[in-house]
Amino acid sequence: MLEGYRGKLASLLVSKGIDIGDKIRVKKGNLEVEGILFPSFSKYDDILVIKMDNGYNIGLKIDGDEIYLVCKKSVAENKETKGGEKSRGEVKIISTGGTIVSKIEYETGAVKPALTTEDILEYLPQIREIADIDAEVLFSILSENMKPEYWTKIAEETKRALDEGSKGVVIAHGTDTMTYTASALAFSFSQMTGPVVMVGSQRSSDRPSSDSPINLYSSVLLAKKSPFAEVSVLMHGESSDTYTLAHRAVKTRKMHTSRRDAFQSINDIPLAKVKWKNNEIVMMRNDFRPRGNHNTLDSKFDTRVFLLYYYPGMDTSFLETIRDKVKGIIIAGTGLGHTSEEFEPYFRSMTKDGIFIGMTSQCLFGRVNMNVYTTGRKLQNAGVVPLGDLLPETALVKLMWVLAHTNDVEEVRKMMLKNLAGEFNFRHSEQLFPRWYHE
Repeated sequence: MLEGYRGKLASLLVSKGIDIGDKIRVKKGNLEVEGILFPSFSKYDDILVIKMDNGYNIGLKIDGDEIYLVCKKSVAENKETKGGEKSRGEVKIISTGGTIVSKIEYETGAVKPALTTEDILEYLPQIREIADIDAEVLFSILSENMKPEYWTKIAEETKRALDEGSKGVVIAHGTDTMTYTASALAFSFSQMTGPVVMVGSQRSSDRPSSDSPINLYSSVLLAKKSPFAEVSVLMHGESSDTYTLAHRAVKTRKMHTSRRDAFQSINDIPLAKVKWKNNEIVMMRNDFRPRGNHNTLDSKFDTRVFLLYYYPGMDTSFLETIRDKVKGIIIAGTGLGHTSEEFEPYFRSMTKDGIFIGMTSQCLFGRVNMNVYTTGRKLQNAGVVPLGDLLPETALVKLMWVLAHTNDVEEVRKMMLKNLAGEFNFRHSEQLFPRWYHE
């Protein structure tokens, strides 16, 4: 399928037996370019798009018969069993949308979710050399449109793939809310036969500096060969293309709006480093959950929660507005875990009514300690529960999961303080701070 190609150029490609993903050579006068044929998203009929070996994409205006087939893509699209049925993939890719499966609309410059998962495989035929791939488009949405009900569907499809024999599952997802979905999956699975690798990209597949190919390649490699069976978030480990890092889902935060190495482990170290050029996985910790022999899923969420990001002068009156609509509140407080003292009587009244209130810190690095200052002690006396080094968004997702399983406020408290998926790190060291990544 020659997606995006029309007219004489499409006919020329067909006559030469060239498909998307084939390696081709183009000669134009003294210029000779070699690379993989990509789909075209140009409004013009005579523009050929090639990904060169250096990772950059170029568009070439084709005037005549100057295209040559170098070789067909290395692995067939569909591997079949002896019975003629499509074989199950070693790795299942589930696409939910996001930049990693998006394209540039060249007329406006906007990024739109348009590509199917098979299109990504066309972009990067090399991944078929490391694993047999099955692919499925579950959603085609930008990550800001993700919902808890979709988390459940993703979890169910992931379990189905693992139950059917996939060694691991790769989930293509938009980066902006990827850690929410990753945390939801981490709390939903208590046992797994293989890893679930959340992967995204900061720059779409058809941009010259896209991180999509390396991230996708690394995620497939990790899904197939890693020794752990956890939910992780895999993205670039530095601004260049040397390696990627797999972070534990519940300890991950997107720390930059556009850098390719935007994701970091917070108060923790990554699970693994993937040196994609030589297909090497370097484990960075040994306290991971190993691959099991079955998959246990419990993916229910109660959305009657609220994330309160405190700021100086915040009006307390809105609490009366939301108190009948929520079963739990996560506070992103200042420093060691504070709000103004004006909130104390409101929190006291709400906790007496059975509403769970947990405290995290806006600082992200470090942990809350509500015993140091008077305000923290007052808030604790009002029923606010300090949540250690839990990230605010991880705490929010965990509270959704916990509240879907119990209405007893004391049981909610116990479960929120229990380390279910590695979300708490009880020992911090200097190497956990951001500078560690670049030393």
